[in-house]
Parts: sequence; structure tokens; C-alpha cells
Amino acid sequence: MQTIADRRVQFGEFAGPLAHGASFFDWQLISTQEVAAAFDYSFAEILADGGIPYAPVVVATSVERYPHLGETISVETVPRRVGDSSVELVYEINDDDENRLATARMTHVTIGPDGAALALPEDVRAAFADACVDRDPSVGPASEPNAEDETGALASFSSSFEIHSPHIEGAELAYFEEYPRFADVALEHHLEERGTSLDELRGENEPYRIRDWRWEFKAPVQFETTLRVDCDVLEASDETIRIAHELSSDGRTNIEGITEYGCFDRSGAPVAFDEAMLEPFRT
Repeated sequence: MQTIADRRVQFGEFAGPLAHGASFFDWQLISTQEVAAAFDYSFAEILADGGIPYAPVVVATSVERYPHLGETISVETVPRRVGDSSVELVYEINDDDENRLATARMTHVTIGPDGAALALPEDVRAAFADACVDRDPSVGPASEPNAEDETGALASFSSSFEIHSPHIEGAELAYFEEYPRFADVALEHHLEERGTSLDELRGENEPYRIRDWRWEFKAPVQFETTLRVDCDVLEASDETIRIAHELSSDGRTNIEGITEYGCFDRSGAPVAFDEAMLEPFRT
């Protein structure tokens, strides 16, 4: 199912010359809403009943290339697996020449007002089951860090954010797109603490772009809470900066996972980090 067709990437979706990493999350969320409406179990219907529609449980994505200013993207979304209360969707993001930009897999569960997962209506579950495709893309970071990485001790850092109204959506929870933004800001704070900045390091390339990630969602981030983002660097090599992320509030983990950041040129193609870009992540 084509959930986004020939969308010209807008100015607000960019960070510098390339789309912001959070835009991939946003395109996935837009696509999920299109799928939900097509299968007659819409976000609006669930929200009206006090539920949290299609809450992400596991999100895994790999970016092949970042779109640049003036490009057009399309998204194809299909169900891969359906359970009593969950559905897994595969998202394929392409440029206007049908070249793959990114692939994602996301498992969703709808949450009721009492916090428990809601069973999918039988007709909705059956429709998803009939539409499931045999597709098993390998996406997200490698299961283990590069065994050849011998860079020595690596950095850890953290930042905290107050969840206010600009960060929330209709369910009074932190908006899906905000989580990678918080992680990016934590990284930029770390650069400042190490006496440098993204602007000083970028040169002709765009470093620290989210590239491969797998995040597991444990609990929603509530309005007017303080969200802490803890970052432990697991690898800093010329190909990747691999970070274990934990996002927590009120003493419990909301999100945890592994994120790999890459470096990209102004066309959006991946390139190697230089040593100056890697140094802030080594102690």
C-alpha cells in the first residue's frame, strides 16, 4: 500500500542540507495512520475511546541514503505479521527514481485507557492477516559491536528534558518524532562539553546522522514529566558511532535500544567519519 506518494521533502523536515533523522520517524507515523484508516481501525476512533493508537513496541530502521533539499519521497507500507493485539508493519521509503532510501519494521500495539493492550477487533485482525506479505528485511544495527574496534575507553553522557506541550500529541504523551530529537540534542550537548560543536566538525559532510536503530518502547512518556536520556558509546570507528540509549522518567525505563550514527555527504550518501569527529566519543 502506498501510504505517502510523491511527497516533496519540506523545509521544516531538514537539518542543514539533508532531511532530519526524526523525519523518518514522522513518515512512519504518517504511514501508520494511513494503514489504520485503510483497515477501518483509525487513530481518531481509538483516541475518541480514550486509547493510545498503534503504540510502537519495537522500531528498527536502516537508512541507505538521506534525501536532500528538493527531493521527493514515497513510502510503501505493508503488514508482515498480526497477532491478537499487535501488528508488524514494513515501511519502504524510496526516492523519485524508486531507489531505496530506508527500510523500517515496526510492531504496534493499541493501548486501552487502563494501560492494557487492546485486542484487535476480529474483522480488523482478519483483514490484516489476509493482507500480510512474506517479507523479512534485515534492518537495524548489527547485533554486536564491531569485534575489531580497539579504540579503548569510550564516553558516556546524558541530558534531561522537560516534556511540555510542544512535545506532545493527541494522547497527551510525548510525540513519536521527539525521541530521536532528544537523543540528538544529548549528543550535541556532549560535543559542547568536550569543547567542540557540530558546526566546527561538519565541514563538507554531515556527521552524527541516525542511520541504523532498534528501539524498544517499554512505557509511554507522560506530559509534564522529566525525560532523561542516557547514552553509552559502544563503538567509535570510521564507519559508525554505536550508542546504547536509555530514555527514562519517574525512575522507570521508557525506551531503550541501540542506535548507530553515520556520516553522510551533501548528496545524502554515506561516507567515513574523520578522526576529529570520533575523538569526542573516546575518553
